[in-house]
Amino acid sequence: MYEGVHAVPDGEATVARFAATASEYEFDGVVVRNHGDSRAEFDAETVSDEYGVDVVDGLEIRADNPSQASGHVGNFRPKATILLLHGGTAKLNRFAVEEERIDVLAHPMRGRGDFNHVLAKAAAEHGVRIEFDLSRVLRTDGGPRVQTIKDLRKLRELVVKYDAPFVVSANPRTHLELRAPRELTAVGEVIGFSPEQIEDGLREWGNLADRNRTIQSDDFIAPGVKRGRYEEDD
Repeated sequence: MYEGVHAVPDGEATVARFAATASEYEFDGVVVRNHGDSRAEFDAETVSDEYGVDVVDGLEIRADNPSQASGHVGNFRPKATILLLHGGTAKLNRFAVEEERIDVLAHPMRGRGDFNHVLAKAAAEHGVRIEFDLSRVLRTDGGPRVQTIKDLRKLRELVVKYDAPFVVSANPRTHLELRAPRELTAVGEVIGFSPEQIEDGLREWGNLADRNRTIQSDDFIAPGVKRGRYEEDD
């Protein structure tokens, strides 16, 4: 199982500190998902060897509109093993689920964001993972927590009904916000997930990393083409 983390300078802990804590919590790996303007500097192989967890180079795009997001996708797709789009508006959410070069739609219910059956069908069709961000369930209370649970329950119903792929994250910005899988399964039950579904959502980060590393490798030849899916044109 994997967790998606925001490391320095996007967060408050280094990649190495996240990896050390993830190892203690028996995660198999971490996806460093810093935003595009705050990328972390780290040697994934060195950190992985030291702490015994897989370290995946990810990137979370922030954009004001789909046109800007499209430009960022073209720029960052070849540079990141896992590419996320920071959602939260109807237009960005729709753009993400219809764009096969995006792996994960992050935070679809944040801000003015909403999610409906049309988007769930599109995510299933294009293989875009929908993120269940549990951070506000874990780290807020009162009205904000109640609203977050309500939003995530709605999202779960749609994802399950239309068999859309998904990932799960506590979205930590410091190693102190990292939660063990067993804690996340307990939170998942609050929004209607079984423990097995939460664990599947945590594993999906690793599945994405494995798939994309294969696609990006020099040895990969996609059916009917001569180069990898995410390889840039000459």
